[in-house]
Amino acid sequence: MSRLILGLGNPGEEYATTRHNVGFRVVEELARRFAVRLDHRECNASTARAPLVLLAQPQTYMNRSGFAARCLLELHGLAPEAMLVVYDEVNLPFGRLRLRRSGSPAGHRGIESILENLRTDQVPRLRIGIAGPDGPAAGDALVDYVLSPFTAAEEEALAPILQRAADACETWLREGIDAAMRHFNGA
Repeated sequence: MSRLILGLGNPGEEYATTRHNVGFRVVEELARRFAVRLDHRECNASTARAPLVLLAQPQTYMNRSGFAARCLLELHGLAPEAMLVVYDEVNLPFGRLRLRRSGSPAGHRGIESILENLRTDQVPRLRIGIAGPDGPAAGDALVDYVLSPFTAAEEEALAPILQRAADACETWLREGIDAAMRHFNGA
């Protein structure tokens, strides 16, 4: 295994279609493309091996994703730079993609857990915008917002976004983070 794509979300059917689970859904799309199943369990994550990449979905709640990330990297002898974390971003408009090579968690508890566990901010990531037309909610409303399902119209619009996010992951695998940022960080 030379790379790891870690999709963030919350385990369980009750969260499957929530905004917070777009990272899981991108990893599921990649598993479909690579014709593998996320049915192996290691480091408290559902995983699947594809050529040159391990796909993973931590089976802890979002804010405890760091354990699975660290464990998988150590188990497979990978550096943090060899992992792409895919997750929702309430501060980006719905459907906007943003790749970064490193940086702060910007308030996202899942990425915060990962950076704390790895003790570095040098972790490539793909953020997928989930903000509605009125922008992100605040305070307690934010938790309710990210844990709510997409509207029917958003769910319909989400399919091509998930495809594009999976394309970005494949570009990262083939060409690296700089190429992926050039191709997918536009409007």
